[in-house]
Amino acid sequence: MDNLRICDLAESDRPREKLLQKGTAALSDAELLAIVIGSGCYGLSAVELSRRILSFTRNNIRELGRLDAASLSSSFKGIGTVKALTIIAALELGRRRAAADILPKKKIMSSNDIFQTFQFLLSDLPYEEFWMLSLSRSNKIIRKVKIGQGGVTETSADIKLILREAINDLASGLVLCHNHPSDNLHPSRQDDFLTERVRQAGKLLDISLLDHLIIGDNSYYSYADEGRL
Repeated sequence: MDNLRICDLAESDRPREKLLQKGTAALSDAELLAIVIGSGCYGLSAVELSRRILSFTRNNIRELGRLDAASLSSSFKGIGTVKALTIIAALELGRRRAAADILPKKKIMSSNDIFQTFQFLLSDLPYEEFWMLSLSRSNKIIRKVKIGQGGVTETSADIKLILREAINDLASGLVLCHNHPSDNLHPSRQDDFLTERVRQAGKLLDISLLDHLIIGDNSYYSYADEGRL
């Protein structure tokens, strides 16, 4: 089986034909990834190549999302720059779709609501990003805004930019959120300093800082839950 090409398989076992006949739910992760990469390499079908890629990431799609183009193309024969970028683009579309599905109906009632809003955007990134939510008086999301992007260990956020975005949205409240790729959820001194400055500045403008979340792979730290706001 390992040396079979997709065209050697029964038509019902070919990923594209299977998708047409049975829908996306009938396909495994490897079969979906095979459709994305399009072709395999000498001795391996696209499906088998996809299985090897997924095995490398412990069959975890989030771990796959952490790999950059250089890592993908250097780790797997048959995955060049174009295929690597295609995989990255497909995963990013999935992440954005998940976030788009959540946002329009979201009302922030707890730290978990915030986590659900940002999990698909931030939990598997290999670098830090800093985001904010502007909220109405009833805590409905007005807008989600990316404030900054950094490296593996830190990112910077401009307090003036945060407050400007909240003022432009006529927000009554705001939420801060960023990720720690290391999965260490303990706030840094910079995190503490920024949180307190935004809280104090928001009070002067009658804009409440409701929470600041630090997101890891599948968990989070909440300043509000820890009684630090």
